Amino acid sequence: MASKIFSQITMQLLMLALVFNVVFAGRVLLQENMLFQYHKGPLLTGKVSINLIWYGQFKPSQRAVISDFITSLSSPQSQVQPSVAAWIKSTDKYYSLIKSKNPVELALGTQILDEKYSLGKPLKMQQIEQLAAKNGQVNAINVVLTSSDVAVEGFCSSKCGTHGSLPSKQTTIVQKNKSNAQKFTYIWVGNSETQCPGQCAWPFHQPLYGPQSPPLVAPNNDVGMDGMVINLASLLAGTVTNPFGNGYYQGPATAPLEAASACPGIYAKGAYPGYAGNLLVDSATGASYNCNGVNGRKYLLPALFDPTSNSCSTFV
Repeated sequence: MASKIFSQITMQLLMLALVFNVVFAGRVLLQENMLFQYHKGPLLTGKVSINLIWYGQFKPSQRAVISDFITSLSSPQSQVQPSVAAWIKSTDKYYSLIKSKNPVELALGTQILDEKYSLGKPLKMQQIEQLAAKNGQVNAINVVLTSSDVAVEGFCSSKCGTHGSLPSKQTTIVQKNKSNAQKFTYIWVGNSETQCPGQCAWPFHQPLYGPQSPPLVAPNNDVGMDGMVINLASLLAGTVTNPFGNGYYQGPATAPLEAASACPGIYAKGAYPGYAGNLLVDSATGASYNCNGVNGRKYLLPALFDPTSNSCSTFV
């Protein structure tokens, strides 16, 4: 049975419901559920490849937005700051707290193109898992990316993406915990450009609900793909620090708030509901961003929860 972990938007909605219900159960229960803590399970460690499974039609330029982002995760720290590499490096604090000296090192792995929609255009989560299992499972995170014309079960209505773990037919990436000895991790993210950009590509599109503010200019000039980067980044942070559902998270295990989803809608200092924060702006394009990547790329990445200060940490 796969370990299911909901997307950022789903988590926010469920957590709001949780808080509302818990208020009536007493302050002690509220404080316990709201505590961001470690649940004694393994984190991803050492060198881990991020394998991409492209499902549907993506232009080469669109695939480059994602592959450059993944490559940027392991690029030298000497690149222009603030950087994508420094962003993921901030998760090292999670390892330090449990005295682990082997934090994760992410790198771009293999890529599979499924441009003929081998399983059809409407997909259930079971089929997403089937696609995730197509790539290598040894020391890897398999990422399924679905194009804008693919309707995935629950997409837009309850999630923008998800991450979890599945039984592995190959060697596990975690050896120290026997309960996870036959599992590998996966992520799914959909392109919301034509289906629900207001839900899954904010702040690059007018939000569907809540405070209304003008959309920002996407740094890679593609609302759908820049939205996918935000959601992929959030789920990557969650996968690294809570790969099997018993790592770091806040709230109930059935609806956890993780490293990025614990800081919803925060991308820079000064953020508040409906406002992403005081972001950097490209003088040439007017695009908003907070991290630099390889090949001159600019990206907008979510704030991450800092377990040492119990606060959301931003780079700008």
